[in-house]
Parts: sequence; C-alpha cells; structure tokens
Amino acid sequence: MTGETDLKTLLASMTPELLDGIYVFTTLAPGILQPEGLEATMVFREREGTTLIVTEEAAKAAGLTPSFRCRMITLNIHSSLEAVGFLAAITTRLAAVGMGVNPVSAFYHDHLFIPAERGEEAMVLLRGLAAENGRIE
Repeated sequence: MTGETDLKTLLASMTPELLDGIYVFTTLAPGILQPEGLEATMVFREREGTTLIVTEEAAKAAGLTPSFRCRMITLNIHSSLEAVGFLAAITTRLAAVGMGVNPVSAFYHDHLFIPAERGEEAMVLLRGLAAENGRIE
C-alpha cells in the first residue's frame, strides 16, 4: 500500500476527524529517558532533545512541562508519503484565518495539531476544502 498521491483526490476524499482530548507538546533534554508508562502519540528525537506529543493529562501525571495546548485532527485518507501539496493546501487554508497548525505525517495518515480552542473551526474549514474539491456531504 503506497497511498494516494493525486492532490484533488486527497483533498476531496479526506475525512477529517477531531479526536477527543487536549494534547500538548513537551520535550525531554538529551539523555533523559521517556517516563515509564507514558504513551506518546508522537516521539521525535532532535539534537536539542526529544519532542513528545502526549495528552495534557499524561504530561501532568508524568511531571512534564506542557506547551501548545492543541486538538488533534486526523485526515482519514491513506496519503502517500510522496504526495505533493496536500499539507500545503491545508495549512494555507488554515493560515488564511490566522490559525497555526503543526502537521505530522505518519505512514497511513496526516495529523494536524491545532490550537485547542479552534478545533471546531478547523473542522468547518477542512470540510469546506473537501467540498470545494468535489466531496459531497
């Protein structure tokens, strides 16, 4: 399974899903291990430290300093890792209304981390973008 690469198909066929809960970004200094039992949605290692995306509750329970309270939107279409312009079209639409977004691409889907208080607004914008590209709801 390689995923979809056609931009119009990706935009028309994406089915955004606003997940429950509040997520946060947090970081661990180099050499510090992830707290045992902490289930991270994402882990990314950089020279400066390890970034974790976790639920707000999990961060508090582990004593981690949270940053960027956000909601997670999963774009339910299997997008190819080689697809061109999909996230650019989405982030441009969100940027047009002053909404920051932290996109994460995984093997099967793309995920958007948007400001916690703007989750429903982002969903309306994403559904509109899908409709403009041929989705009938």
